[in-house]
Amino acid sequence: MTVNVGLVWDAVGSVDGGRGLLDLARTHGLDAFLVFDHLINAFPSQAWDTDFTYLASQAPTPDQCLDFATVLGNFAPQAGPVQLVVGVTDPNRRHPAVLAQTVLTLAQFTERPPVLGIGAGALENLQPYGLPHDRRVDRVEEALQILRMLLGGPGPHDFRGKHFTLDQALMGLRAPAGREPRLWVGGSRDRMLALTGRYADGWLPAELMVPDEYTRRLRVVRQAAEAAGRDPAAIVASGGVPVVVAETDEQAHALLDSTAIRFLALHAGADAWAAHGAEHPFGAGYQGLKDLLPHMLTREEVQQAMSVIPDRVVADQVLVGSRQTVLDRIGELVEAGLQHPMLIPVSAMASPEAAAFTLESVAWLARELRAPVQIGEITV
Repeated sequence: MTVNVGLVWDAVGSVDGGRGLLDLARTHGLDAFLVFDHLINAFPSQAWDTDFTYLASQAPTPDQCLDFATVLGNFAPQAGPVQLVVGVTDPNRRHPAVLAQTVLTLAQFTERPPVLGIGAGALENLQPYGLPHDRRVDRVEEALQILRMLLGGPGPHDFRGKHFTLDQALMGLRAPAGREPRLWVGGSRDRMLALTGRYADGWLPAELMVPDEYTRRLRVVRQAAEAAGRDPAAIVASGGVPVVVAETDEQAHALLDSTAIRFLALHAGADAWAAHGAEHPFGAGYQGLKDLLPHMLTREEVQQAMSVIPDRVVADQVLVGSRQTVLDRIGELVEAGLQHPMLIPVSAMASPEAAAFTLESVAWLARELRAPVQIGEITV
C-alpha cells in the first residue's frame, strides 16, 4: 500500500512562513500541502502572549487568518508535484457555486488536481458574522449535490433545496485534463461519514482517533459508497495527524506542558473528558472545536479552564513521542486504513528549538512512511 503524506499549515500570519513550509514539503517529497480556512483562530486572543506561546512575539494576535483561495493561488506556481488542499471550508460562508469556481480556477495553476475539503463549519467562523449555523449538515448535503453538478459539467443546472437553489445555473469553467478537482469531506459523525461515501473522493476528519475507531468510521464511509453504487476503495482515507515530537519520549511528553499545546484539550468535547472521569469546563453538551468561540473567552476564563485540564486529555489530542514512537503510532493508523496522513506540527508551538526539530521530523516521518514496506516476499 502506498502511503501519501501531507503537511498542514494554519494559514495564519506570515505568508513567507507558509511558503517556507510548502518549500519543505516539495523539497522532501511530501504529497500534499493543506491550509486551514478560518476567520477566527482556534486559540484565544485574550490570552495570546509569550507565556502562552513564543509565537506571540512574532504576531500580536492569533487572528491574522489568511484567505485560503488567495494563498493557494499564490502558492500554486511553487507547489510543483505537491497537491494543494483546503481543509476544510464550508457552504455557510461560501456558496457552493463560488466554491466550485474557486477550485476550478485553482486547477488552472496547479500541476496536480487541487482538493476542496468541505465540512459543516465551526461556530467561530459563523456566529460572530451573522451567518447561519443551524442545520449545518443539511447545508453540507445540498452543497455536495450542487458541487457534484457544477464540477461535472457546464450545465445549465437546476436544483431546489431548503438552503440552495439553482435556476439554469452555468459553470462553463473547466479544469485542464487530468486536473479535475477532488472533493473531500471533513467530519466524524455517522451522517457526515455517509455523505462522504455518497459524494466525496476522500475523507478528511480533523479528529484524531484511536486505530479501532478510525477503522469503524472508515467502514461507515465505504458502506455508504457501496450503497450508492460507487467504488468504496476509490475514496481516499485521510485525516489530520497532530504530532508532538522530540529526541526522546520523555522530552516529547515534557512539551505537553507548553500552554498552547495544553489548550488543545479544550478543543476536545465533553465526551473526551468524561472518558477520563473529568467534567469539561465548557459544559456537558460541549462538542469540541466546532462549538468553540475562543474570542469570547476572557483571560480569566481561559486561566480557569486551563487549571482543570487533565494531562491524559492533552496526551489524547496528539501523537507524542520520539520520531520512532510517532512513526509507530502513525503506522498503527495506517494499518487501520489511513492512506494519507496530514501531519500537523503541533510541537512547533512550544519553542523555536522545538519548531526546528519538529520540521526536521516531518521530513523524516514522510520519508519513512513513504518507503516501501516488506511483507513476507511482497514489497508494498
